[in-house]
Amino acid sequence: MAVTSKDVKKTEGLSWRRYKEGETSKNYRRSQELIFQASWTHKCPEYVLSTPPCQGSCPAGEDIRGYLNIARGIEKPPVGMTWQEFAFRRITDANPFPAVMGRVCPAPCESGCNRNQVEDHVGINSVEHFIGNWGLNNSMKFDAVSVAPSGKKVAIIGGGPAGLAAAYQLAKKGHACTIFDDHAELGGMMRYGIPGFRTPRNVLDGEIQRILDLGVETRLNCRIGSDITMDQIEKDFDAIFMGLGAQSGRALPVPGAEAPNCVTAMSFLRAFNEGRLQHVGSKVVVIGGGDTSIDVATVARRLGKITNVTDKDLPEHVLAGHTAHDVSSIAARQGAEVVLVSRATIDKMAANKTEIEHAQTEGIEIIGGVTPVAVIVGADGRATALRVADFVMEGNNTKIIEGSERDLPADLVVSAIGQAVDFSGLESFNNNNGLMKADKNYRFPGKPHVFVGGDVLRPHLLTTAIGHARIAADGIDAFLKNEELDKRPKVDVHHWDMVRKWVETGHEYTELHGQNWGTSATKGLLHNFEDRSQKYVIPSTEMFLGHFMNTPRLKRHIVHLDKESALGNFDDRLGQLDEKEVVAEAKRCMSCGLCFECDNCVIYCPQTAVFKVKKKDDPTTGRYVDTDYGKCIGCHICADVCPTGYIVMGMGE
Repeated sequence: MAVTSKDVKKTEGLSWRRYKEGETSKNYRRSQELIFQASWTHKCPEYVLSTPPCQGSCPAGEDIRGYLNIARGIEKPPVGMTWQEFAFRRITDANPFPAVMGRVCPAPCESGCNRNQVEDHVGINSVEHFIGNWGLNNSMKFDAVSVAPSGKKVAIIGGGPAGLAAAYQLAKKGHACTIFDDHAELGGMMRYGIPGFRTPRNVLDGEIQRILDLGVETRLNCRIGSDITMDQIEKDFDAIFMGLGAQSGRALPVPGAEAPNCVTAMSFLRAFNEGRLQHVGSKVVVIGGGDTSIDVATVARRLGKITNVTDKDLPEHVLAGHTAHDVSSIAARQGAEVVLVSRATIDKMAANKTEIEHAQTEGIEIIGGVTPVAVIVGADGRATALRVADFVMEGNNTKIIEGSERDLPADLVVSAIGQAVDFSGLESFNNNNGLMKADKNYRFPGKPHVFVGGDVLRPHLLTTAIGHARIAADGIDAFLKNEELDKRPKVDVHHWDMVRKWVETGHEYTELHGQNWGTSATKGLLHNFEDRSQKYVIPSTEMFLGHFMNTPRLKRHIVHLDKESALGNFDDRLGQLDEKEVVAEAKRCMSCGLCFECDNCVIYCPQTAVFKVKKKDDPTTGRYVDTDYGKCIGCHICADVCPTGYIVMGMGE
């Protein structure tokens, strides 16, 4: 039965149903006609590799389907290698930070997962979390660089996720890399923007060290433009990657925001992550709505307040660089009242919905649908409250609803309304109103040796910065080799490579162009195989969802804190699945666009034209079955019952 119907529905309580009781469909009748007329159809099956939507949704471009198929046992590791190591190496082809991203990435891959049409997405982030932790616990290193040193030197400006990922990819290509960063430690937003209870520092340090072990050099506490000029960098290096990040915050654009205790989220989080900020005042108001605002609010709640505050203890003095007063470490924790205000209503806030719920459970009040009007300043010049009001939008203009203004008392006001780039000493690179602009290869206009990536292009996810770095590294490599930069593929991710797998398993590979009968018997040939993965993401409507039973997702344990237990608690809240659970969760993957060896096509073929490849012929992933085109009558049944959409009736078109 064909699964191309537009009537695809998910029915509550059942695995999957195409039609409700009593429904019929013209598309269903059309499928019957195709089968009954099959004796004269001109089409036969092709094996077509497509990109799954999880992979197409991953900003880092990980081969998600690949490592899930490794975890479930479909794709076998080389002799002597565990599946965990094989999966680790598959993930880190694209992303060198699986343990970090498995914890903090909001997982757009899971939103794109076709399994959502059955019951619930696959826990991709959970599997990545497990594999990343396994890599650290088993002291996994990246493979030694296998290419000869190129003799070329690349300067990496910025040691955050973009800069580190660029150094990783370039080092693998044989180029000498030096990272310049104005912080004392590497990590960028992973270290200075995200609290340690979300990215444990031993995890972050371990994943960074693997990159440095490839021979990457560093110059820390070194600011380009003051400690060393950009002119000098351009003289000393053959190419440059600009991964500056956007670690300056945006101040509130309202009267009174210049008060010393009205600060940005970036300065707040940096002071906390450097260990300088150890307490806040009694009342904290955070303005935002994204993940950063939630991080600020939860940190403020955990820090709490102290009694007998002196001038040295004032948060603005700590944020300005002073050392926190000793009294903060010995005072009893008392909960600060933390309020988060957002122009968006709570249901439309950009922050992760789970994190919003956790914040509320921890005693943080969230007020949505209001806008800041002014910071109320006392006689001493310090902020005492944030004035907010209800509003409506008239075009692009905000109209305050009269009489709705109210004041929210505050000892500390934190603006989490966006990030900015500090271009001091690099003003000529500010070509996009406070950001940088580059072409599709992430090359900076007018400077063929300069490439760009990360938040300096557009503040977004950590994994987005990693994806930028991967593409930019390809461009830098081509530039250093005096090669033309290729046009990037439409689906620009790491693709599962059928040809590589064919060769890996001992086959000789031969290309044959055009239509030729009898190729199924030809050795060394991937007959009737087409790779559409660089241009096509397979939708659920081209799969047979009826094959998949309702299997609940296995969820990681999360430590839920209440108003009292959150105080002073900076422990990692996110548990990991065990190995058995990870394998079970990987088995929920529908392997969209690639065979996962279900045998449906073999079982249902009425002509026995589809057959399993004999073990003596060494079948490999994606070539588990074959078709005898001398027997095939083009009945379409194999394509109709293929759960993954890997079989397409295309031969003869």
